[in-house]
Amino acid sequence: MAFLGSGELTMQTNFSIAQLADPDIQEVDGILRKCVHCGFCTATCPTFSILGDELDSPRGRIYLIKDWLENDRPPSERVVTHIDRCLTCLSCMTTCPSGVDYMHLVDQARARIETDYTRPFVDRALRELLAWMLPHPTRFRAALVAAWLARPLAPVVRALFGKRLGAMLGLAPAVIPPRGETSHPRTFTATGPRRKRVALLTGCAQQVLAPAIHDATVRLLTRHGVEVVVAEGAGCCGALTQHMGKTNAAQASARANIDAWGREMDGEGLDAIIINASGCGTTVKDYSHMLAGDPAYAERAIRIAEIARDVTEFIEEIGLNEPVDPNCMTVTYHSACSMQHGQKIKTLPQTLLRRAGFEVREPRDSHLCCGSAGTYNMLQPDLADELRRRKSTHLNDTDPEVFAAGNLGCMTQLEGALDAPIVHTVELLDWATGGPKPAKLG
Repeated sequence: MAFLGSGELTMQTNFSIAQLADPDIQEVDGILRKCVHCGFCTATCPTFSILGDELDSPRGRIYLIKDWLENDRPPSERVVTHIDRCLTCLSCMTTCPSGVDYMHLVDQARARIETDYTRPFVDRALRELLAWMLPHPTRFRAALVAAWLARPLAPVVRALFGKRLGAMLGLAPAVIPPRGETSHPRTFTATGPRRKRVALLTGCAQQVLAPAIHDATVRLLTRHGVEVVVAEGAGCCGALTQHMGKTNAAQASARANIDAWGREMDGEGLDAIIINASGCGTTVKDYSHMLAGDPAYAERAIRIAEIARDVTEFIEEIGLNEPVDPNCMTVTYHSACSMQHGQKIKTLPQTLLRRAGFEVREPRDSHLCCGSAGTYNMLQPDLADELRRRKSTHLNDTDPEVFAAGNLGCMTQLEGALDAPIVHTVELLDWATGGPKPAKLG
């Protein structure tokens, strides 16, 4: 053991000199050495709260990763099981008094599992399907049509092929919306004098499942004097593949976005890159770390990450217009993990909603995950269902007229379990400042 100045024990590592020649192991070593074994993370870990197993807590996973990597062996089934159960909600990083960078540690572990572990065929096939489908809107839309046709067979599919495929069918929407105004590259002109120029990340799943969120974002921004460009060549942020350990695919997505936005920055210029899905925002803001080892992209990644903004951050910077017709509707705000723990945006959305005339309520245990977590609700349906039940109970206890959230994954996960509609924060801000009433409230 080693000691901090305060007398706390820090984790001692035993990597060989040869192992430490690997930059990735150097990073892991630095992360592990910050852990002081305090266990604060166990109190806020969703999977530990359900399962009560130390190995399903951040501290337990840290020990597993340390033992596995120090001994330089392929990951065991036991290691993979407990790493797979991690939501990457990052609540532990908010709680940790020592600043352990758990996010990048578990990313490293997943990347090594992807290359060094052979999963059972069905598991491997499902993950490949998700990585092939979700980041590509055209493929995803076609898959949703197929899933919509197969929805009546969901119980049969679940019985024959397992809960995970059944969960995928269950998450398919009853109605697939038409393509929105941001589905192809274009520029939206600011209303009145142009104050700012921004690029909007349209991403992948959101532009298929909920294009109205992008449309509301464009209306809100242009009404505030902001020109919005949907850049040619920009697409998925890379989060979905990153969290499945498919580092090469995630980095390819990041490079494509950097190229697309870089052309805009070098052309007419950009004041910000606007992101209205908090999971994507956490990833884009991390591009500087993701591509730190790429000589061709490292500096450009820093440049992009520095101007990435959640839409609520940007609206706060330029100032929200006065509400057109304040209605004092009661709103319960659900804070996505990627918003409060990943981006450290804890109170800003609620503040903006109050300024827009809404009465904002907040639920108990708002720091705990709803169970969405990218592809988690498809890969770990039992745990995701329990987290959904707990979260929806706390949300419903507040008895609002509408729920608001800043991440589509959470909205999709919770929608069928809530006693009132759930819409994106930006849809309410758009409505309050002169836009149309959100369709779900019609």
